[in-house]
Amino acid sequence: MNLLSDRFVRQSDLVPQEKLKSLSVTVIGVGAIGRQVALQLAALGVRQLQLIDFDIVEPTNITTQGYLAADLGKLKVEATARALQAIDTSLKTETSTDRFRPGLVTGEAVFVCVDSISSRAAIWRALQHRCSFWCDGRMRGEVLRILTAVDSKSRDHYDSSLFTQAEAQTGACTSRSTIYTASIAAGLMLHQFTRWLRQIQDDADLTLNLLSGEIMVY
Repeated sequence: MNLLSDRFVRQSDLVPQEKLKSLSVTVIGVGAIGRQVALQLAALGVRQLQLIDFDIVEPTNITTQGYLAADLGKLKVEATARALQAIDTSLKTETSTDRFRPGLVTGEAVFVCVDSISSRAAIWRALQHRCSFWCDGRMRGEVLRILTAVDSKSRDHYDSSLFTQAEAQTGACTSRSTIYTASIAAGLMLHQFTRWLRQIQDDADLTLNLLSGEIMVY
């Protein structure tokens, strides 16, 4: 069995491997959603993956973010990079153990998985003209919102979603977090990514309420 070629057989009609060979991808924030995004990207066949996060693994991250007990006290980007290598030893992984800085060179595709609106806005201002695919995953309890920007219309819509931090819901979203919600959010983000790879129109704004079973798509 040829592991490198055979592993992609079942997804060959959905994920164009040729486009992934030269594509660089950046994940900013490897917490609940970001870690799941990174793991799914590795399984999908991404060849170059950059991880940006300054945080360390805490006990609650094992239940809500999928980290291992052995990861406690370690940097999240380093723990995630080890998990990615366990999936694919040929994956080229770059880690940045710091907050996002505007001068940092990032990939053509960017997944933003940070906690605050102000952080999203700052990153967007720096990268909106430097990436071709942008996907932002937001989660509060069992409500998920996935925003994707790939053209002028969706970029304008994304701009409108960046309300001020003062207008954000009060309370820490981290206190209403589960691994299953994060995994679903990551899957929806990867779905938008593969649509982009196949040149299928992306959903600019998708909201899924798991508790009520409602989905809204813009």
